[in-house]
Amino acid sequence: MIGRASRAIPLELSGWRMKLRTLTEDDYDDWLEVRVRCREWLVPWEPRPAGAPPTPEDRASFGVRCAARERERQMGTGYGFGIFVEGRLSGEITLSSIQRGPFQNAFVGYWVDRSVAGNGLAPEATVAVLRFAFEELGLHRVEIAIVPRNTPSRRVVEKLDLREEGVARRYLEIDGAWEDHVRYAITAEEWEERGRALSQTWLKRATRTGGRDGAAR
Repeated sequence: MIGRASRAIPLELSGWRMKLRTLTEDDYDDWLEVRVRCREWLVPWEPRPAGAPPTPEDRASFGVRCAARERERQMGTGYGFGIFVEGRLSGEITLSSIQRGPFQNAFVGYWVDRSVAGNGLAPEATVAVLRFAFEELGLHRVEIAIVPRNTPSRRVVEKLDLREEGVARRYLEIDGAWEDHVRYAITAEEWEERGRALSQTWLKRATRTGGRDGAAR
């Protein structure tokens, strides 16, 4: 049994300009600094029932969150990574709600520091996680669901040319309101066709692109 997330060996994925690494309690100060500075940028897109308080930001709650992520990792039901650029925590990305059996499906969510948004970090991190999902975990399908008016986040999937599947009405409660979500997806068959090109573009010789990348919710 894992007592503290900081005792676990971190899992790392590599991008072109970044490392994705599972967070530990040692990352709290850096996480809090980004969280406080970008609170207005992040809170409007966070899943939360009406009347519920914002995400706790104290050290103890962060430790519990890291431990929960580590349990998910050990069970194979989810993976959470910090996005690190030149050693600086610049966002997070998750591969969550992994289901096996005949479904073999998961969901990707992400956010980046507002100060570095627009530099292609979210697409790069997403491709790294997709490669992990299909080539390491053997999943068949990965989805990303985004509130329609969340233009920065939708630019991420548009840059990757992920397939749009339509709008799910009142799909998830975001900041206290049931919000529609545009659903995007990619399957293992599509990754087989496009994965090498996506990896070459975003993980090996990515170029900076315009537009602001935001949080996918």
